[in-house]
Amino acid sequence: STAKAPQHDPKLANVTQEELLALFQQIIKYQVLEGNVGYLRVDYIPGREMIEKVGEFLVNDIWKKVMGTSSLVLDLQHSTGGEVSGIPFVISYLHHGDILLHVDTIYDRPSNTTTEIWTLPQVLGERYSGEKDIVVLTSHHTVGVAEDIAYILKKMRRAIVVGEQTLGGALDLRKLRIGQSDFFITVPVARSLSPLGGGSQNWEGSGVVPCVGIPAKQALEKALAILTLRRARPEAIQRLMEVLQKYYTLVDRVPALLHHLTAIDYSSVLTEEDLAAKINAMLQAVSEDPRLLVRVLRPEEATVGTEPREEAANPASAFLPESEAQRQGLINSVFQVSVLPGNVGYLRFDEFADSSVLGTMAPYVLQQVWEP
Repeated sequence: STAKAPQHDPKLANVTQEELLALFQQIIKYQVLEGNVGYLRVDYIPGREMIEKVGEFLVNDIWKKVMGTSSLVLDLQHSTGGEVSGIPFVISYLHHGDILLHVDTIYDRPSNTTTEIWTLPQVLGERYSGEKDIVVLTSHHTVGVAEDIAYILKKMRRAIVVGEQTLGGALDLRKLRIGQSDFFITVPVARSLSPLGGGSQNWEGSGVVPCVGIPAKQALEKALAILTLRRARPEAIQRLMEVLQKYYTLVDRVPALLHHLTAIDYSSVLTEEDLAAKINAMLQAVSEDPRLLVRVLRPEEATVGTEPREEAANPASAFLPESEAQRQGLINSVFQVSVLPGNVGYLRFDEFADSSVLGTMAPYVLQQVWEP
């Protein structure tokens, strides 16, 4: 295997507090992005001993700042090592409830033992609110303990995984000499028996499949787009409900539509198209009205207001050309006329012009459209 084994440092007991703090500043970086999105990059998952030694620093200098954000991006794209004992700490801070949850079982081959991993009953500081979205970034470099964390958060439905499929490494690797030779073999000695995957499924050997597959360099941008959409969703749904209450002609169906709009599970919504599809499925099922549809605006339509317009914005009513050739060209741009096989007339026009315009342009319509 080309993956680096997690480094169990036997000299950790002799490391000073200052050295540990310096190490943590190298492996954990954070900032607050636009939109009050917390960004936490973790390149190595520290173990229980390390966390307990610098717990107050982690909470006061990093976690308290993260707690004030509206959503969180956990970047594990460069996380290539870590300690199994750190898993319950990471999961517990992101787990939104005090109810203990069995998140993994680790089988250790040398000792032939299994160890269950549960969320912690209490954490130093506060847990990240369950009402706040979390996105985990992964790459094909993400390996080992970081893969397990991404897998657990995905299966708990606590986080959206965005990026590349992970390496599919091992929780723990040992480098063993083959006899008295100069040859060594790297052997996986620990295995995840996750209770969350169902059956024998897990990530080892195959990697964690992201919810949204995208090249690693584009993953952060995509994550921020997802978080922006999910942040805007409640207001969009509220506006939709107001529109239905104010305008929808089948008044007797409005209460049921409003109820179902608030009851929809939006947790799987990752794009505007996802949101429109989910809403439309409900609207059609409840209203039985094929006219009631939500669609995603194209970029050129995004500036269109919600109030009725006094003038129709179409080429036939925007202006009246002065010259003969321009008027003929206007008619040709608005109407499509052809004679199909079997002497079938075909007439297409996409917009209606004002009556005053048609009155002025009537001779041209007659000559170029109606007579053919």
